[in-house]
Amino acid sequence: MNTFPTKPLPWDALAELDEAGFVARLGSVVEHAPWVARAAWSARPFAHWDALYQAFSQAIHNADPSLQRALLLGHPELAGREAREGSMTPDSQGEQGRLGLLALDAPTVARIATINQRYRERFGYPFVVALRLHTSLESVFHHAGQRMAHDDATELHTALQQVCEVMRGRLARAVTPVPSPVIHTPTSTPSESPS
Repeated sequence: MNTFPTKPLPWDALAELDEAGFVARLGSVVEHAPWVARAAWSARPFAHWDALYQAFSQAIHNADPSLQRALLLGHPELAGREAREGSMTPDSQGEQGRLGLLALDAPTVARIATINQRYRERFGYPFVVALRLHTSLESVFHHAGQRMAHDDATELHTALQQVCEVMRGRLARAVTPVPSPVIHTPTSTPSESPS
């Protein structure tokens, strides 16, 4: 269960899934944590895509601290050991590859390794960042510097929110959103013809 199928699940098909099918289909939207999908399933039915996202997000934020920590520890470091060994999930490979993290020059690798080490020493888990929210590595480096100044509680909340943002991107690729109703409103009233 390392990645979701390339073809998104139609919204109508989502309601037809039992718990096992739901977890099988969406369990990988949070890295190595199918328990999040299992917890989200209990919040069905989902009126719209945002309700689905909120169910996953609440499962993460309301989880026992030991589960939250395990969730964070399950994420790969940026351009870290998992990337070098080729053992990241396909989702993480795609996300890190978008900003070139899988093909870096030596000085950039060293810079990222320093960030990873300092962050892990400071907080005890990998630096998790939703790369889809950044357009460059410099933006990621700046973000890392800001987060290093956080106290433990603030950073835990921030790290979990970044997991949610990673999950939001994956969920958007995994499930076709329910179409919003089209509401037609007149932009102008027809002028009356003279009598």
